Amino acid sequence: MQMDWLSSAIDYGILGLLGCMSVVVVAIALERIFFFRSIELAGFKNIKALELALTKRLIVVASVASNAPYIGLLGTVLGIMLTFYNMNLEANADAGKIMVGLALALKATAVGLIVALVSVVAYNGLVRKAKVLMLQWEIANG
Repeated sequence: MQMDWLSSAIDYGILGLLGCMSVVVVAIALERIFFFRSIELAGFKNIKALELALTKRLIVVASVASNAPYIGLLGTVLGIMLTFYNMNLEANADAGKIMVGLALALKATAVGLIVALVSVVAYNGLVRKAKVLMLQWEIANG
């Protein structure tokens, strides 16, 4: 079949990319949490330097949060295209095969949404903690 590469692209490409994105988000979140716990606020002379240190790499988490659903949707669209293509090849399309194909296509959207949800929660928590630390610095330093 000519479209076998598309099935592999969805399974390994799209889902693999989403898996890598989730690992990156978790790694950055853990690194930031450990950094926030070990930071010495007194070592910063101004609030801008502190803000730069606290928000480092948060753009990656925000980018994953905003783009993961679209990558999952791309996988779903490709999976639906593959299902329709396979239906065209078979003269008597079985409804069960069609439903299985569509259900498998939707897994990419589900994974994309899970990655996005984890990323949004991580981003919001990290931004909140950064704001708290900056406020603590301002209280201590006037």
